[in-house]
Amino acid sequence: MGSDAFVALRDGMAQSEVAAIARTVLFRRMRTVLIRPHGKGFIATTLNYDYEVRSSKKAFEEMPKIKIEGEMLDLAKHIISTKKGEFDPATFDDRYEAALAELVKAKVEGKALPKPKKVEVSKPNDLLAALRESAGMMRAAADKPKRTAANTSAGTARVRASRGPTAKSARSKAAPHRKAS
Repeated sequence: MGSDAFVALRDGMAQSEVAAIARTVLFRRMRTVLIRPHGKGFIATTLNYDYEVRSSKKAFEEMPKIKIEGEMLDLAKHIISTKKGEFDPATFDDRYEAALAELVKAKVEGKALPKPKKVEVSKPNDLLAALRESAGMMRAAADKPKRTAANTSAGTARVRASRGPTAKSARSKAAPHRKAS
């Protein structure tokens, strides 16, 4: 029933390139939604009221103006490309719902309520610091000469020669470590 009207409305909206605004109750609250045609159906997207949204200018006014270039930007792009993938909603769980169900179950069974798990909050600059550290490691690795079998043995000999005979004899003559009493 009503499938003709549904298809007519969906196709009419798609051809007219328009969307609809509606109100509905979701999660025990009246919400405004944007309805647009999508495939064989519609998609409804919840909209926020103006008092629920901060302007981007105000939200980011304290953000320093930094321009990232070169290796740092390449590293960020590399990390993003290795981490990206297809979104599968089934891989995400509603932790709030699960915690609430656990609480109710414990209460019904007369057990002690589960203790809340400690949440570790990362510092906002951790990513940038990690990128800088990683870029520094990449730069150091790029500056290092490549080792081959021929120059490895030569390099070890140069290190031994630079130490000289005194380094080895000084180590062997060093006093043994004693524990403090």
